[in-house]
Amino acid sequence: MLAAAAPASADRRTFVHALMGNLICSWSNNESLFIYVLMILLRTDEASAAVVFATLNTTRARLDLIQRLAKIRVTDKALARSLTALVERFSESTRVRNELNHCMFIFDSTGAITHTQSMRLTETKSSLRFGEIKALDESRLQEMLRTTTEMTKINRDIWDLLPRLEAHVCGGEQQKDLPTKVA
Repeated sequence: MLAAAAPASADRRTFVHALMGNLICSWSNNESLFIYVLMILLRTDEASAAVVFATLNTTRARLDLIQRLAKIRVTDKALARSLTALVERFSESTRVRNELNHCMFIFDSTGAITHTQSMRLTETKSSLRFGEIKALDESRLQEMLRTTTEMTKINRDIWDLLPRLEAHVCGGEQQKDLPTKVA
């Protein structure tokens, strides 16, 4: 019965999947740009920065390292604030990405995705609950669109920050492995 009804909801499912794909791709590109922030802060080459980045197995650990290195390397207060703001904005987008990347999708009888259920356990003194259920309604779809738009802005802002960070940390000495800007 579900298979017979599913074609009627295919366009909406495709739209939801496209939103998720754009969000995840944008997020991944932005996270990877932090390799270059790390490269500058460590004053090392791209390969070494990538090794350090990959060795830290969570986004939070990578961002923590960047923030700690910035505290000892970035003395320009405005530049430090810019980097902190970028990390905070990226962290907020990470919340939305994680919510959608680590959930179970709930379908109705027509095959439409109607809700998500978090894969996180919530434990209290007297109970254990399995994940929050949230509607995948128009409001949630708009949140996904806003987050993807914000990630595009974060991407541009990281690219704009890299040469300023490099000039500050390296004192005018240009690092040879810094890539040219690509979106």
